[in-house]
Amino acid sequence: MESEPYDLITMGRLGVDLYPLQVGVPLARVETFGKFLGGSPANVAVAAARLGRRTALVSRTGADSFGEYLHEELREFGVDDRWVTEVGAYPTPVTFCEIFPPDDFPIHFYRQPKAPDLEIHPHELDLGAIGAARAFWVTGTGLSAEPSRAATLAALGARSGGLTVLDLDWRPVLWPDPAEAGPLYREALRHVTVAVGNLEECEVATGEREPYAAARALLDAGVRLAVVKQGPKGVLAMTADGESAEVEPLPVEVVNGLGAGDAFGGALAHGLLAGWDLDRTIRWANAAGALVAGRLACSPAMPYADEIEQALAAGTGTIPERTP
Repeated sequence: MESEPYDLITMGRLGVDLYPLQVGVPLARVETFGKFLGGSPANVAVAAARLGRRTALVSRTGADSFGEYLHEELREFGVDDRWVTEVGAYPTPVTFCEIFPPDDFPIHFYRQPKAPDLEIHPHELDLGAIGAARAFWVTGTGLSAEPSRAATLAALGARSGGLTVLDLDWRPVLWPDPAEAGPLYREALRHVTVAVGNLEECEVATGEREPYAAARALLDAGVRLAVVKQGPKGVLAMTADGESAEVEPLPVEVVNGLGAGDAFGGALAHGLLAGWDLDRTIRWANAAGALVAGRLACSPAMPYADEIEQALAAGTGTIPERTP
């Protein structure tokens, strides 16, 4: 284990995103694609690294060229890839999307016969590093199949302090049995301090869809902070201490809504680690999400701190993208 704890360790989905370079064109007629690092936990780690945080990812790839590409990208973005290992039996996943702004972005996952990131085993985890990290982030998809399910719960069990975040990340197509999700979410919620999800995800986890009821249900499940994304109505955050913040979306000319939630997550972790008040943290995270929604890619689009400040000052997420 490193002598200096990581600011943030994330765990779970990792793959290659292939995004159309033609906006508004059905996938069947797209001719050119851009290749990017993808997977929500990977993008969250990238987003936090862009904000100066020391981050690492726990995941797996296939023993193939796409896996090599992902290692290269993680290192380029400043994310420690020491716990990203190969699985010889399965190929690195590929995800295609279609881009129909402002609000239609179908996703097509190619994770058959099984994604390597679901082959994370409990005995392979560096529980010392996970337990020592200032923040640890897992997703609901990690609970969808074994051995990733047992590894996710083991990692959560190693946490005894700091921020522990569950991104509900409900993607029913990735669950062999979607009916298992609710009870497993509720088990995981007992081990985390922060829960993040949209209204549909909150309903799966708690049975509640109304934003305030969903937030209260998450708090009743044991978390200290519930963050409920309400789409065009913005974000609601409530704490177990009775504090709340509700932030409207930052206006933006949407290019691709995918990845906005991951930018939000990385900025949320950054603000919480910085000890900011709730309103500032949520406004910052909201602005980070808006910036990525106004850009084509996910991982390369993750904003720097000065871009977030510029967006907040301008009152819009549509600002020129900074060259790294």
